[in-house]
Amino acid sequence: MGNQVQVTDQLHDYMVAHGMPLDEIATELVAETQKLGSAAVMLTTADQAALLTTLTRLISAKRAVEIGTFTGFSALAIARGLPEDGRLICLDVSDEWTSIGRPYWERAGVADKIELRIGDAHESAAQLDGEFDLAFVDADKPAYIEYFEHLVPRVRTNGLLLFDNTLAGGRVVGLHDEDPVDRKEFNAHVANDDRVDVVMLGIGDGLTLVRKR
Repeated sequence: MGNQVQVTDQLHDYMVAHGMPLDEIATELVAETQKLGSAAVMLTTADQAALLTTLTRLISAKRAVEIGTFTGFSALAIARGLPEDGRLICLDVSDEWTSIGRPYWERAGVADKIELRIGDAHESAAQLDGEFDLAFVDADKPAYIEYFEHLVPRVRTNGLLLFDNTLAGGRVVGLHDEDPVDRKEFNAHVANDDRVDVVMLGIGDGLTLVRKR
């Protein structure tokens, strides 16, 4: 077994710079999001954004759904990976936060690909119709199993589901003051589901990549 590289901040910056670095529009959206203060911790990382764009292109996704849009950075990444006739449905409860991202979607020329649905994500997810190629979930963590069960039947064979923050800052192992029971239950639930193949990636705060069999 090979050695595990410890990804320092400096090494992370190097990896982003030598992969798919953020362009001016994405960089400005990140900077505006960071002005929100502590809430900015919900922002998708730059390397995750690059991965989202790449995976969307890799599976030739045309129809995608995102649950938990925040300020629209991850939606921008997914929409950029879609073809001109592609469609991304974004489900979020906050008109205030998602409004930050809309001008950047316009500037990037992807606004026409994105349909934003504001409301209770639980209800919106249950009402999704049609088949999707890709799903990205970065919403309320206690509902991850619920979202997973809504999405699996709606994702095509060989389609992808991605769930963010599944390592909970490393607290899914060992003893910690704050036990992320929701993430641990979700991780076990997905790992034992014979409808999917699962890979947990140590990127950002943990990204679980799920392939629908």
